[in-house]
Amino acid sequence: MDDRRTVKVSKYLSKHLRHQPERIGLTLDPNGWVDVAELLEAAARHHFPITRAELEHVVAVNDKQRFTLEGERLRANQGHTVAVDLDLPPAEPPPFLYHGTVPRSLAAIRTEGLRPMARHHVHLSPDRETATRVGARRGRPMVLSVDAAAMHRAGHVFRVSANGVWLADSVPPEYLRFQD
Repeated sequence: MDDRRTVKVSKYLSKHLRHQPERIGLTLDPNGWVDVAELLEAAARHHFPITRAELEHVVAVNDKQRFTLEGERLRANQGHTVAVDLDLPPAEPPPFLYHGTVPRSLAAIRTEGLRPMARHHVHLSPDRETATRVGARRGRPMVLSVDAAAMHRAGHVFRVSANGVWLADSVPPEYLRFQD
């Protein structure tokens, strides 16, 4: 499978497993899972046929490990705008986590902190390098440090997805460190 096809299939899966399953007639279960056969049939009906081998390839090679394939079911690991409960247990975070953003967002972040916006959670990275890549998707990246240990001590709940992305309901500004 060539790289362009891999990216196209990955984006198609992200769109329909995270944001618009109804657009191709899918219904995710409460935890975000969909039956693989149903997904492949729906994709074919909507003029985007995917083979099982292509699906397995995309799940295996996705650099962000966006998907989990368990037997005959598949789900996106995080980033949903549709209502799902990923059923992730609370986890104790490392002392610091990181968030990649762009300069134009800093003024709002300084006053409001990090909010999930259209998603269910704020996504945090375990290292600066990952946060830099995330921020770079929208322009010149800025990396914010999150005092996760202090947040955790104050009662904020963290969860970690199957691909290592840390999730929080929000990050108040007092827990953020800006690199000016």
